[in-house]
Amino acid sequence: MTHGAEETASDAGNAHVSGHTHGLVVGLIRIFALTMTVWALIFVVNNVLNFWFDWPGTLSIFGAAGLFGQNPADGGIPPLAWVQFLSYTGSLVAIALIVTRTPMRTLHADSEMLGAWAGYIIRAAFWAVLLIGLVDGFISFLRVEGFIVVIVGQELAEQLGRPTFRGQYVHYPLIIVALVIARFNHNLGFHWLAVLIVAAELLIVIARFVFSYEQAFMSDLVRFWYGALFLFASPYTLIKEGHVRVDILYAGFSRHGRALSNAIGCAFLGLPLCWTIITLGLWGKANAINGPLLSFEVTQSGFGLYIKYLLAGFLLIFAISMLVQFMSYLLSNIATLLSEPGHEQDLEEHATF
Repeated sequence: MTHGAEETASDAGNAHVSGHTHGLVVGLIRIFALTMTVWALIFVVNNVLNFWFDWPGTLSIFGAAGLFGQNPADGGIPPLAWVQFLSYTGSLVAIALIVTRTPMRTLHADSEMLGAWAGYIIRAAFWAVLLIGLVDGFISFLRVEGFIVVIVGQELAEQLGRPTFRGQYVHYPLIIVALVIARFNHNLGFHWLAVLIVAAELLIVIARFVFSYEQAFMSDLVRFWYGALFLFASPYTLIKEGHVRVDILYAGFSRHGRALSNAIGCAFLGLPLCWTIITLGLWGKANAINGPLLSFEVTQSGFGLYIKYLLAGFLLIFAISMLVQFMSYLLSNIATLLSEPGHEQDLEEHATF
């Protein structure tokens, strides 16, 4: 009896250690995935503060007196730089506290939450390009045909011919409207955007060959919507498990083998790719994404759509939404590896819009 009791106590102790280790692993994975997601969003916000509002930037604290032996002209760290620096460290601490205080929350629950975040970003971007394409195309049509002066007056007509004015007072409000629509409308139909692209291209063909009429804004609209369809549908397809795989070994893997393969791909291929796009595009004022966005870059055609700068922004939306969904996918697959409750469900069942 004594020997049996000792074995029972030993088994209980091993189970406690195993459970503690499992909880620690789950907690660290949750912290990693949530931190990567939040830091990506903070990086974008700080980028706006740096280049739109002239904040000093997080890295400026490393050039302050007493750090790394450097002595800048101002002799100290700008207070706003500390605010930006603390946005990263503070968010990490906050996430760690939340994770430690919710030990019973599963990886699947966090995966669903991140999937919902990615879905909201994509829905908002979808509605934004739809509304901006229609409204900007209508304004361009009125300008090229000379109707806009009659409708809005000479002064406003001239202002609408300036990219900065149209971006700030037409495009930005439409983006806000898109954010509101995406909050309440969870139905996303990329097939409708594809139909609109076909309709816009058909309109060009009919106008050109039947009526001998063609304007730059018509082809700009097709390119605008096509770019959105290609880049925004990619994370949507990832959520729906619809990407075409180069399936040489994957089909022969067990369920856990597939989950391991997916987790490794998310952490070591997908995440670095997204961060590369974000950092290279936003690191400097003249970089590939920042440059067009800051200058409201447009095409050379004066009567085309004023949306070329938004095409650069498509890359940012693509990278952010893919990063969020990669972290959601990472959590789902690790949950499968750890046999968490709900791991027997298909991944796409809980990664919905």
